[in-house]
Amino acid sequence: MDKNTLSQPVTELKGVGNKVAERLQKLGIWQIQDLLFHLPLRYQDRTRLLPLGSLRFHQECLVEGTVKVSQIKFGRRRSLLCHIEDGTGSLVLRFFHFSKVQQQQLKQGARVRCFGEVRTGPSSLEMVHPEYQIIASDKVVPVDQDLTPIYPTTEGVHQIGFRKLIKQALTYLNDERLLPELLPQAARLHDVADFSLIEALLFVHQPPPDVDVELLMERRHPTQRRLAYEELLAQHLGMRRVRSQAQQHKAPILKGDGKHRQALLEQL
Repeated sequence: MDKNTLSQPVTELKGVGNKVAERLQKLGIWQIQDLLFHLPLRYQDRTRLLPLGSLRFHQECLVEGTVKVSQIKFGRRRSLLCHIEDGTGSLVLRFFHFSKVQQQQLKQGARVRCFGEVRTGPSSLEMVHPEYQIIASDKVVPVDQDLTPIYPTTEGVHQIGFRKLIKQALTYLNDERLLPELLPQAARLHDVADFSLIEALLFVHQPPPDVDVELLMERRHPTQRRLAYEELLAQHLGMRRVRSQAQQHKAPILKGDGKHRQALLEQL
Protein backbone atom coordinates (compact mmCIF):
# COMPACT_ATOMS: atom_id res chain seq x y z
CA MET A 1 0.00 0.00 0.00
CA ASP A 2 1.20 3.51 -0.85
CA LYS A 3 2.45 5.11 2.37
CA ASN A 4 1.45 8.56 1.12
CA THR A 5 -2.28 8.04 0.70
CA LEU A 6 -5.22 8.83 2.90
CA SER A 7 -6.47 5.27 2.50
CA GLN A 8 -3.80 3.97 4.88
CA PRO A 9 -5.15 2.33 8.05
CA VAL A 10 -5.15 4.49 11.17
CA THR A 11 -2.53 2.17 12.67
CA GLU A 12 0.00 4.08 10.53
CA LEU A 13 -0.44 7.05 12.88
CA LYS A 14 1.67 7.49 15.99
CA GLY A 15 -0.06 6.22 19.11
CA VAL A 16 -2.56 3.97 17.32
CA GLY A 17 -2.16 0.29 18.06
CA ASN A 18 -4.61 -2.51 17.43
CA LYS A 19 -6.70 -1.77 20.54
CA VAL A 20 -7.10 1.92 19.74
CA ALA A 21 -7.87 1.03 16.11
CA GLU A 22 -10.67 -1.28 17.25
CA ARG A 23 -12.15 1.51 19.37
CA LEU A 24 -11.98 3.95 16.47
CA GLN A 25 -13.78 1.45 14.26
CA LYS A 26 -16.83 1.83 16.51
CA LEU A 27 -16.97 5.41 15.20
CA GLY A 28 -16.61 4.31 11.58
CA ILE A 29 -12.94 5.30 11.48
CA TRP A 30 -10.78 2.78 9.64
CA GLN A 31 -8.53 4.91 7.46
CA ILE A 32 -6.71 8.22 7.89
CA GLN A 33 -9.20 9.97 5.61
CA ASP A 34 -12.02 8.92 7.96
CA LEU A 35 -10.41 11.04 10.68
CA LEU A 36 -10.46 14.09 8.40
CA PHE A 37 -14.21 13.79 7.92
CA HIS A 38 -14.94 13.08 11.60
CA LEU A 39 -16.12 16.61 12.33
CA PRO A 40 -16.37 18.41 15.70
CA LEU A 41 -19.63 18.48 17.63
CA ARG A 42 -18.84 21.85 19.17
CA TYR A 43 -15.96 24.11 20.19
CA GLN A 44 -14.40 25.51 23.36
CA ASP A 45 -12.72 28.89 23.53
CA ARG A 46 -9.38 28.53 25.32
CA THR A 47 -7.74 31.34 23.38
CA ARG A 48 -8.13 33.99 26.10
CA LEU A 49 -8.09 34.25 29.87
CA LEU A 50 -11.14 35.90 31.40
CA PRO A 51 -10.90 37.99 34.59
CA LEU A 52 -12.66 36.30 37.49
CA GLY A 53 -14.65 39.46 38.13
CA SER A 54 -16.28 39.23 34.68
CA LEU A 55 -17.60 35.66 34.89
CA ARG A 56 -21.27 34.87 34.28
CA PHE A 57 -23.48 31.91 35.17
CA HIS A 58 -23.31 29.04 32.63
CA GLN A 59 -20.27 30.56 30.93
CA GLU A 60 -17.63 28.08 29.71
CA CYS A 61 -14.24 29.76 29.94
CA LEU A 62 -10.52 29.72 30.73
CA VAL A 63 -9.42 31.46 33.94
CA GLU A 64 -6.32 31.78 36.08
CA GLY A 65 -5.78 32.70 39.69
CA THR A 66 -3.90 32.07 42.91
CA VAL A 67 -5.23 29.67 45.54
CA LYS A 68 -6.04 31.66 48.69
CA VAL A 69 -7.80 28.92 50.65
CA SER A 70 -7.83 25.15 50.09
CA GLN A 71 -9.89 22.98 52.40
CA ILE A 72 -11.89 19.77 52.61
CA LYS A 73 -15.57 20.37 53.27
CA PHE A 74 -17.58 17.65 55.02
CA GLY A 75 -21.33 17.33 54.57
CA ARG A 76 -23.62 15.19 52.49
CA ARG A 77 -20.69 14.81 50.10
CA ARG A 78 -17.07 15.33 50.98
CA SER A 79 -15.46 17.85 48.64
CA LEU A 80 -12.23 19.76 48.13
CA LEU A 81 -12.85 23.51 47.86
CA CYS A 82 -10.21 25.81 46.44
CA HIS A 83 -10.83 29.56 46.51
CA ILE A 84 -8.82 31.35 43.82
CA GLU A 85 -8.37 35.09 43.20
CA ASP A 86 -6.84 37.19 40.43
CA GLY A 87 -7.26 40.76 41.65
CA THR A 88 -10.59 41.29 39.89
CA GLY A 89 -12.68 38.72 41.71
CA SER A 90 -12.77 35.20 43.10
CA LEU A 91 -13.99 31.74 42.15
CA VAL A 92 -14.42 28.42 43.97
CA LEU A 93 -13.10 25.21 42.41
CA ARG A 94 -15.04 22.22 43.75
CA PHE A 95 -13.83 18.62 43.51
CA PHE A 96 -15.98 15.73 44.77
CA HIS A 97 -13.42 13.14 43.69
CA PHE A 98 -9.84 14.01 44.51
CA SER A 99 -6.57 12.48 45.64
CA LYS A 100 -3.85 13.47 48.07
CA VAL A 101 -1.73 14.48 45.09
CA GLN A 102 -4.42 16.94 44.01
CA GLN A 103 -4.65 18.30 47.55
CA GLN A 104 -0.92 18.96 47.49
CA GLN A 105 -1.08 20.53 44.02
CA LEU A 106 -3.95 22.87 44.91
CA LYS A 107 -2.42 24.15 48.12
CA GLN A 108 -2.50 27.76 49.26
CA GLY A 109 -0.32 30.00 47.07
CA ALA A 110 -0.46 27.73 44.01
CA ARG A 111 -1.08 29.42 40.67
CA VAL A 112 -3.71 27.50 38.73
CA ARG A 113 -5.19 27.80 35.25
CA CYS A 114 -8.48 26.00 34.70
CA PHE A 115 -11.25 25.53 32.18
CA GLY A 116 -14.85 24.67 32.95
CA GLU A 117 -18.43 25.84 33.22
CA VAL A 118 -19.29 28.56 35.72
CA ARG A 119 -22.09 27.58 38.09
CA THR A 120 -23.84 29.17 41.03
CA GLY A 121 -22.60 27.72 44.32
CA PRO A 122 -23.98 28.09 47.86
CA SER A 123 -22.23 31.42 48.39
CA SER A 124 -20.39 32.31 45.16
CA LEU A 125 -19.71 31.29 41.58
CA GLU A 126 -17.84 28.01 41.18
CA MET A 127 -16.52 25.43 38.74
CA VAL A 128 -17.09 21.75 39.49
CA HIS A 129 -14.26 19.43 38.46
CA PRO A 130 -12.64 21.86 36.01
CA GLU A 131 -9.68 20.84 33.87
CA TYR A 132 -6.68 22.48 35.48
CA GLN A 133 -2.93 22.85 35.39
CA ILE A 134 -0.53 24.20 37.98
CA ILE A 135 1.69 26.98 36.63
CA ALA A 136 4.99 28.07 38.14
CA SER A 137 4.81 31.64 39.43
CA ASP A 138 7.70 32.76 37.19
CA LYS A 139 6.49 30.98 34.05
CA VAL A 140 4.53 32.47 31.15
CA VAL A 141 2.23 29.88 29.58
CA PRO A 142 0.63 30.91 26.26
CA VAL A 143 -3.03 30.24 25.57
CA ASP A 144 -4.22 28.20 22.59
CA GLN A 145 -4.13 29.88 19.19
CA ASP A 146 -7.22 28.11 17.82
CA LEU A 147 -10.61 27.17 19.20
CA THR A 148 -10.60 23.71 20.76
CA PRO A 149 -12.78 21.20 18.87
CA ILE A 150 -14.83 18.64 20.79
CA TYR A 151 -15.34 15.42 18.82
CA PRO A 152 -17.76 12.52 19.04
CA THR A 153 -15.69 9.88 20.76
CA THR A 154 -15.94 6.44 22.32
CA GLU A 155 -14.83 4.64 25.45
CA GLY A 156 -11.06 4.46 25.74
CA VAL A 157 -10.36 7.39 23.39
CA HIS A 158 -10.36 10.71 25.25
CA GLN A 159 -10.59 14.17 23.67
CA ILE A 160 -6.91 15.06 24.03
CA GLY A 161 -5.84 11.85 22.34
CA PHE A 162 -8.44 12.29 19.63
CA ARG A 163 -7.25 15.81 18.85
CA LYS A 164 -3.68 14.50 18.52
CA LEU A 165 -4.83 11.95 15.95
CA ILE A 166 -6.76 14.57 13.99
CA LYS A 167 -3.69 16.83 14.03
CA GLN A 168 -1.58 14.04 12.55
CA ALA A 169 -4.19 13.39 9.86
CA LEU A 170 -4.30 17.08 8.93
CA THR A 171 -0.59 17.04 8.06
CA TYR A 172 -1.46 14.87 5.04
CA LEU A 173 -3.36 17.84 3.59
CA ASN A 174 -0.03 19.59 3.00
CA ASP A 175 0.07 17.54 -0.18
CA GLU A 176 -2.99 18.68 -2.15
CA ARG A 177 -2.63 15.72 -4.50
CA LEU A 178 -3.81 13.38 -1.73
CA LEU A 179 -7.24 15.03 -1.63
CA PRO A 180 -7.88 16.51 -5.08
CA GLU A 181 -10.64 19.05 -5.63
CA LEU A 182 -13.30 17.27 -7.69
CA LEU A 183 -15.96 19.98 -7.55
CA PRO A 184 -15.24 22.96 -9.82
CA GLN A 185 -15.78 26.38 -8.30
CA ALA A 186 -18.52 27.21 -10.80
CA ALA A 187 -20.53 24.21 -9.57
CA ARG A 188 -20.50 25.26 -5.91
CA LEU A 189 -23.17 27.24 -4.11
CA HIS A 190 -22.47 30.98 -4.01
CA ASP A 191 -21.70 31.24 -0.27
CA VAL A 192 -19.29 28.29 -0.26
CA ALA A 193 -17.54 28.92 -3.57
CA ASP A 194 -14.50 30.55 -1.97
CA PHE A 195 -13.47 27.44 -0.01
CA SER A 196 -11.79 24.37 -1.40
CA LEU A 197 -12.37 21.02 0.27
CA ILE A 198 -8.96 21.14 1.97
CA GLU A 199 -9.49 24.72 3.17
CA ALA A 200 -12.87 23.78 4.63
CA LEU A 201 -11.46 20.77 6.48
CA LEU A 202 -8.55 22.74 7.92
CA PHE A 203 -10.91 25.47 9.08
CA VAL A 204 -13.47 23.28 10.86
CA HIS A 205 -10.75 21.32 12.67
CA GLN A 206 -8.68 24.41 13.58
CA PRO A 207 -10.94 27.50 13.55
CA PRO A 208 -9.15 30.77 14.41
CA PRO A 209 -10.15 32.68 17.57
CA ASP A 210 -11.72 35.57 15.63
CA VAL A 211 -14.30 33.35 13.90
CA ASP A 212 -18.03 33.85 14.48
CA VAL A 213 -18.48 31.12 17.13
CA GLU A 214 -22.27 31.32 16.91
CA LEU A 215 -22.16 30.42 13.22
CA LEU A 216 -19.90 27.46 13.99
CA MET A 217 -22.06 26.20 16.85
CA GLU A 218 -25.16 26.39 14.66
CA ARG A 219 -23.28 24.72 11.77
CA ARG A 220 -24.00 27.65 9.47
CA HIS A 221 -20.44 28.72 8.75
CA PRO A 222 -19.58 28.67 5.00
CA THR A 223 -16.86 26.05 5.55
CA GLN A 224 -19.36 23.72 7.25
CA ARG A 225 -21.87 24.35 4.47
CA ARG A 226 -19.13 23.57 1.95
CA LEU A 227 -18.59 20.15 3.52
CA ALA A 228 -22.32 19.50 3.79
CA TYR A 229 -22.76 20.41 0.12
CA GLU A 230 -19.95 18.02 -0.82
CA GLU A 231 -21.59 15.19 1.13
CA LEU A 232 -25.08 15.79 -0.28
CA LEU A 233 -23.75 16.01 -3.83
CA ALA A 234 -21.75 12.79 -3.40
CA GLN A 235 -24.84 11.03 -2.03
CA HIS A 236 -26.98 12.30 -4.91
CA LEU A 237 -24.44 11.21 -7.52
CA GLY A 238 -24.15 7.82 -5.83
CA MET A 239 -27.92 7.32 -5.99
CA ARG A 240 -27.98 8.30 -9.67
CA ARG A 241 -25.24 5.79 -10.37
CA VAL A 242 -27.15 3.01 -8.63
CA ARG A 243 -30.31 3.96 -10.54
CA SER A 244 -28.42 3.97 -13.83
CA GLN A 245 -26.96 0.54 -13.14
CA ALA A 246 -30.39 -0.81 -12.22
CA GLN A 247 -31.90 0.47 -15.46
CA GLN A 248 -29.36 -1.49 -17.48
CA HIS A 249 -30.81 -4.77 -16.21
CA LYS A 250 -34.26 -5.77 -17.44
CA ALA A 251 -36.51 -7.56 -15.03
CA PRO A 252 -37.41 -11.11 -16.11
CA ILE A 253 -40.92 -11.72 -17.45
CA LEU A 254 -42.92 -13.93 -15.11
CA LYS A 255 -45.22 -16.19 -17.10
CA GLY A 256 -48.11 -18.04 -15.52
CA ASP A 257 -50.54 -20.65 -16.77
CA GLY A 258 -53.54 -18.41 -16.07
CA LYS A 259 -55.40 -20.96 -13.94
CA HIS A 260 -55.89 -18.51 -11.05
CA ARG A 261 -56.92 -15.60 -13.28
CA GLN A 262 -60.64 -16.41 -13.43
CA ALA A 263 -60.86 -17.06 -9.67
CA LEU A 264 -59.27 -13.69 -8.98
CA LEU A 265 -61.63 -11.88 -11.35
CA GLU A 266 -64.66 -13.46 -9.69
CA GLN A 267 -63.57 -12.13 -6.30
CA LEU A 268 -63.32 -8.53 -7.52
